Amino acid sequence: MEEFRFLKWKVYKDSKELFQIVIKIVSKLPQNLKYEIGNQLTRSCLSIILNIAEGSGKSSDKELNRYFDIAIGSINETLAGLDVLKDNKIISEELFKKLLLKCENISRQLGGFKKHIKNSN
Repeated sequence: MEEFRFLKWKVYKDSKELFQIVIKIVSKLPQNLKYEIGNQLTRSCLSIILNIAEGSGKSSDKELNRYFDIAIGSINETLAGLDVLKDNKIISEELFKKLLLKCENISRQLGGFKKHIKNSN
């Protein structure tokens, strides 16, 4: 197995781009929200990246799929946090739509990986 293969994956790179945007959003949150939702949003978004990386180092497809499932769950959690920020007028509808598309793209890529793994077995 190729060592650190995740570094070449588009889904990994796209997840890091999403994280950079989330970090900027969190840095601008009002102080009373930075710890609660800001911390949770940062952790859920980082979880996407870390589960892709960790899963890529597993020796079985079953394990890799499990980590991709966790990453997909983290995408949903991240998007829910962003949706709450949108509903409370902390981020704009336009920014939310941009981030929704990024989340959908990452989720589709992970789903494609999972489908490819399933079909190759």
